[in-house]
Amino acid sequence: MAKSTYYFEINKDDLVTERNRDILQEIKRIFEENKKRYGVRRVHQELVNRGYKVKHKRVQRLMHEVGLPGKRPKEKYHSYKGEVGKIADNIINRDFSTTAPLQKWTSDVSQFNFSWGKCYMSPVLDMNTNEIISYDLSISANLEQISRMLDKAFEKFPTVDGLIFHSDQGWQYQHAYFRNALKERGIIQSMSRKGNCYDNCIMESFFGRLKNEMYYGHEKDYSSFEEFSKAVDEYIDYYNNKRIQAKTKWMPPVQYRVASMCSA
Repeated sequence: MAKSTYYFEINKDDLVTERNRDILQEIKRIFEENKKRYGVRRVHQELVNRGYKVKHKRVQRLMHEVGLPGKRPKEKYHSYKGEVGKIADNIINRDFSTTAPLQKWTSDVSQFNFSWGKCYMSPVLDMNTNEIISYDLSISANLEQISRMLDKAFEKFPTVDGLIFHSDQGWQYQHAYFRNALKERGIIQSMSRKGNCYDNCIMESFFGRLKNEMYYGHEKDYSSFEEFSKAVDEYIDYYNNKRIQAKTKWMPPVQYRVASMCSA
């Protein structure tokens, strides 16, 4: 090997190492800023947002080399108790497409288990932006929880005439109170087919993401309902206002909604 070739190769390796060191530091910074919740895809996009010109595979390789893992999903609460009220038609029928915010909302209830007991989360999610419009956390899955959730949603967006509200066939959504609350505001009710989680997969995906990012493996961190409630509140704020998503053109949900409604 020629002497010049030898020194060229050594210097090239040093340059690659130095270049990777800078990007790796930024990758670690992004990973920690987001409480180790971001996987390769979001870390890569955040690098792009910060002005780095780097390929997805390079980010993947670097994260793998230093052991920065993404996170993955588990379980579910079932609110179906048979036909206890009125079942609405499946108007959505797996068509989750929208052209603007406030066209289609969805909801469900999910259970969290702790040594001190169980608690239940009931959110409203906008199918256009994936924004959590409102939510309620309670130690029991009852009608008061649904009432509080709806009150918060309608306080935030009082005018939603013509909106489609989708859910599963849980007893809460069959109840006369829920059906009348939607009808009073000109909302069209839609329900998934019995026992078919794919009919409400957008909500299922949100629960999987939330549990994966701040619940699984952290159960012992929350020693009381109050502590968990505070953590959920912080997560929803982070999710709505900071967590970027491909669906929202790599913007957080609230930012995407504001941009969409300003350009409409």
